[in-house]
Amino acid sequence: MPVRVLVISPHPDDETLGCGGTLLKHADRGDELYWVIVTGMSVEAGFEMERVKRRDAEITAVSKAYGFRESIKLGFPAAGLDMVPRAGLIRRLSEAFSAVKPEAIYLPHPGDIHSDHRAASEAALSAAKAFRCPWIKKISAFETLSETEFAPPLAERAFLPNSFSDVTGSLERKIEIMETYAGETAEHPFPRSRDSIRALAALRGATAGVKYAEAFMVLKEVW
Repeated sequence: MPVRVLVISPHPDDETLGCGGTLLKHADRGDELYWVIVTGMSVEAGFEMERVKRRDAEITAVSKAYGFRESIKLGFPAAGLDMVPRAGLIRRLSEAFSAVKPEAIYLPHPGDIHSDHRAASEAALSAAKAFRCPWIKKISAFETLSETEFAPPLAERAFLPNSFSDVTGSLERKIEIMETYAGETAEHPFPRSRDSIRALAALRGATAGVKYAEAFMVLKEVW
């Protein structure tokens, strides 16, 4: 039976950095994929129209590459989620969960350095409580290059993976999709470079005993 999978991106590109190879595996086996993009660009927020149009085109291309059934744009201000009333963010995520009824959710690590990641992750966990969404059987937090590794060295902020996905067969497609986002990648030692993406996948793969892997913290699993 196909699994209904939903990934939460505070910003477009987080889904690819965090679990792009795993999403491609889900797609290859026929699972249903959905994408929630929490923040967005707008002219009202100070972005030039050309940049807004380019980002919309990038989202369309990435959605097609993964085969998302639906891309749900919540439209909250980028780099401003910590100033958004938490109840409103939880409500919008709850509406998305109720509409899609996902069985598996991927979300950013709640210890990331970016405040948008922490706000989105915490709100999603609140919205996904079992008495609200009994259909959600698994919640996995992913690591995001340039955000997870820059968190302060505190126990409560540590990313401690306990699940690994073999992405040996999908890593190169993940990197190609990542390069759809103009301006979000650069040459090494930039943290979102091709080299960095491949190096992290090799490190996680070595832990898991495969060539390349993506790592997750499973926050909930019912089976």
